[in-house]
Amino acid sequence: MDALKDNWLTDGLIDLEYKKYVLLAYLQKVKESFGRVELYPYLSDLVFHYRNLIALQENKALIFESFPKELSLDNLKNLEMNYKKMIEDDAIMQEIESIMAFAVPQLKDSVEEGSAIYEFVESKCELSPVGVVPLYAHEGYMFITQPPEQETNVYRYQITVYQSSSESMRGLQTQFLCTTRYNLTNTYEQMKMTLVKQYADLPNPAAFLVLSKMKFPYLQTLVPVAKRLLVKHLSKPE
Repeated sequence: MDALKDNWLTDGLIDLEYKKYVLLAYLQKVKESFGRVELYPYLSDLVFHYRNLIALQENKALIFESFPKELSLDNLKNLEMNYKKMIEDDAIMQEIESIMAFAVPQLKDSVEEGSAIYEFVESKCELSPVGVVPLYAHEGYMFITQPPEQETNVYRYQITVYQSSSESMRGLQTQFLCTTRYNLTNTYEQMKMTLVKQYADLPNPAAFLVLSKMKFPYLQTLVPVAKRLLVKHLSKPE
């Protein structure tokens, strides 16, 4: 099982042994991925499922939200009626509570394992500005390189801000531009100058280098960590 459905708790048969099978099959895939030091997409998925179950435990009325919504209006009304009956059914609710009681510590252990790997990878990465950083740094370029360091991948980035129910969140949109080689005549500063000439809409861009001291799976680990590093750096108060 490569992915765990968002509504896996209430999808299909509501049975503890069946849900154990579903969850453990998924977590086995996660463990294999972490064993290869591949963090994504599993780490973000784990965090989502773990937080979702904690919220459901705290407010069981939210369980209704996890049921499939591909329904007609009449069917949805019927589902609401059936849900009201279901929450009055002690046997079903006890089964759901048993599933959540089993799943929460399992997911927590996997989240902690993935977080430890993330922290290790982050500790091996250095972020530094390339040249002078302008006052407006929410758009610019990001260079990512790792041993043996000759090849540098160049991205254009833009910070995005979106509002969740409780707080403002920052994300990073990136566009891959090219791969170039670092050498004495093509330094990171020279790469930045080349980009300035090539993209006139950013005449005074910010540019940052993320240099990894170790080689990691690139798309599954290093790129997501590099993006998070840059967001954290740009989110620091002046």
